[in-house]
Amino acid sequence: MEQSKGNILWIDDEIELLRAHIVLLKDKGYSVDTATNGEDAIELVKSKLIDLVLIDEMMPGKGGLETLAVIKEISPGLPVVMITKNEAESLMEDAIGSKISDYLTKPVNPSQILLVCKKFLEGKKIQSEQVSRDYTQEFSSISRMLLNPLDYTEWIDLYLKVVNWEMELDKHPLLGLQRMLADQRRECNAEFSKYVEKNYQAWINKTENRPVLSTEILEKSVFPHLKETPSVFLFVVDCMRLDQWLVMEEYLRELYSIEKEYYFSILPTATPYSRNAIFSGLFPLELEQRYPDLWQNEDDDESSHNKYEKELLLKLIERKRILVKPEPKYVKILDTEFGRQIQSNILSYTQNKLTAVVVNFVDMLAHGRSDDPILKEIAPDESAYRSLTNSWFKHSSLLGMFQALAQKKDIKIIVTTDHGSVRCLRGSKVIGDREASTNLRYKFGRNLKSDDKQSIFLKNPKDFKLPQRGITTNYIVAKEDYYFVYPTEYHKYLNQYRDSFQHGGISMEEMILPVITMQPK
Repeated sequence: MEQSKGNILWIDDEIELLRAHIVLLKDKGYSVDTATNGEDAIELVKSKLIDLVLIDEMMPGKGGLETLAVIKEISPGLPVVMITKNEAESLMEDAIGSKISDYLTKPVNPSQILLVCKKFLEGKKIQSEQVSRDYTQEFSSISRMLLNPLDYTEWIDLYLKVVNWEMELDKHPLLGLQRMLADQRRECNAEFSKYVEKNYQAWINKTENRPVLSTEILEKSVFPHLKETPSVFLFVVDCMRLDQWLVMEEYLRELYSIEKEYYFSILPTATPYSRNAIFSGLFPLELEQRYPDLWQNEDDDESSHNKYEKELLLKLIERKRILVKPEPKYVKILDTEFGRQIQSNILSYTQNKLTAVVVNFVDMLAHGRSDDPILKEIAPDESAYRSLTNSWFKHSSLLGMFQALAQKKDIKIIVTTDHGSVRCLRGSKVIGDREASTNLRYKFGRNLKSDDKQSIFLKNPKDFKLPQRGITTNYIVAKEDYYFVYPTEYHKYLNQYRDSFQHGGISMEEMILPVITMQPK
């Protein structure tokens, strides 16, 4: 005997007039129980497993809305579709307020009833089957793209495809396609690393036929708005990947008109290099040469290199001869309490022509997951990492700021990031002296050696517009999802950092980054 597609309860005091509809539903594989009044319907809901309720709004005795309220108390998640002759807007609002799942007006035809039953009883299955078919086709499309050389615009398009599919498959975990997509992303990153290795040096020495780089974000995406907009906000969310932004964007679409462009982070994809490049408009070597007092090189601690972002911003504005009055406001949010303070005062910042806000929480989330076994347990994979980002953002001061600023119609908000992060799953053995830096995705030091299939060796840093840091100093930058481990206690550190989110290297997640422009609706 074929299993029922779902148990339907149809409540109507004129149920005999609906026999043709009921026969159709049974022919389509559904089980249908009927009731002619609210009291009998409530007893059925209490005693039987019901998957969907169809309920008439006008019945003698306990009416449709009253019956609905009791059914929702018994089974809050049970979908209920109201059917009525009454097209009054007030009734529709009452039904919506009572958490009705759908609303049909009489007379209903068989196809309407069948459609609503399929929607609630087979919708997820039908959608999953369609998603599976679509992704199988897309998998082949992406694989074909990798067979031919891609330019930077095509790499952006390919990365968008991968990210959008990752987020779509998050909704259908039982399909089992995540592993297939993860393997394909790894294949994409292998080809992307070859592409960057071949082209990066040319990009930093020319201005055409290449992606927008970190050094150009303010000039191309922020400064033009200063001419036409009374108040411009720049939010730089440290270590924010494209998929994390798309999670956040869900909360903002009702508040803002949103446009997205994309740029490539400079190398290494780490805060001292990429974020300083954003605020200074200079490559790291140029920054060190022009403003040696604003470039600290005593150690490789990332926080020590980003103390002077406001000063770099002011010098960039001065070099570009842009008049900004009053002086731009710069805020760096490092903890929750300070973020709440800024949230409560954010509307006062609209008096400024330009406000730059750096938000460090996403970076802290990436590092925290690496160090905290509880966070790793909460976010064991990419999908859960996006979910963790969602949980943070919907309760964050950053969302509070965006909600408050949406009240102002004459502002522009630009949101971007300095780099992303990649989930590191493979160790790469590196050899270097004791003075070499400790970063996991890039290193600088003397006599560095690593597998050239797993990293790029930058023998002459000046050719890549990086500080020399000594005559014999070189850089290595990890490709794909590799992370550097020294031979000493190799297995200990290999296991310690495996499956951590890191940045500094070459991957689509770290390098291909969004620049979002938001206008309050």
